[in-house]
Amino acid sequence: MSAPTASADDGTSTTTPTLELRDVNKSFGAVQVLHGVSMKVYPGQVTALVGDNGAGKSTLIKSIAGIHAIDAGEFLFEGRPVTVAGPREAAALGIEVVYQDLALCDNLDVVQNMFLGRERRNGILLDEASMEQAARDTLTKLSVRTLKSVRQLVSSLSGGQRQTVAIAKAVLWESKLVILDEPTAALGVAQTRQVLDLVRRLADTGHAVVFISHNMVDVFEVADRVAALYLGRMAADVPISQVDRSQVIELITAGRSGELGLQSAVAEVGA
Repeated sequence: MSAPTASADDGTSTTTPTLELRDVNKSFGAVQVLHGVSMKVYPGQVTALVGDNGAGKSTLIKSIAGIHAIDAGEFLFEGRPVTVAGPREAAALGIEVVYQDLALCDNLDVVQNMFLGRERRNGILLDEASMEQAARDTLTKLSVRTLKSVRQLVSSLSGGQRQTVAIAKAVLWESKLVILDEPTAALGVAQTRQVLDLVRRLADTGHAVVFISHNMVDVFEVADRVAALYLGRMAADVPISQVDRSQVIELITAGRSGELGLQSAVAEVGA
């Protein structure tokens, strides 16, 4: 596992980013969705990816996950240029995505969900004991105490507990970068608290985390960096200590805030 990252005096990391994108473009037919997007995600840090609906967040994370091939630009993982041609290649690098729908099966228990499609076998039989122990070990590493049993059916779990299982499933596969798509959406106050604590612990165990959210309270509570997308362009990718909530909202809605952001954002929108 990677060690937590060090920081320079200006709040920027001095560690090699787990993920670095340089001038990434992506189009669907005649529609260009991503325009020269660059961003860095560091080990041991949470990077909040924010932007209005239609800003390109989903396309960006699906490009990172290998679902969409980028048209141009550079994709570096742990400092090395890589080509991610599909989800299997992304997973082999150590990239895991927890989508908003969680992709959990209600009729299976926690262990079965965590190993779904990657079951361990002992001969022709499933190695239930090994999988159960690995599930427990992963939950313990993340200091998860909200689950009574790893043999509970997912259908019996709360929204926060389901998020916990989905995140633990991503960690189980020796991931280095975990992308969380709106993990606190539709959760109550107590469940949101549980998930935010887990996101923080995820970074504290050395993972690089991308946290996608529209909730600025959650963003400022858990994030180390913020990357703001505006109409498919990266308006800013900075330590969160360098901005306040109103600046981030301006970056999301107008592409700039004072001297920070896209210099020609207004002109481009009006063109």
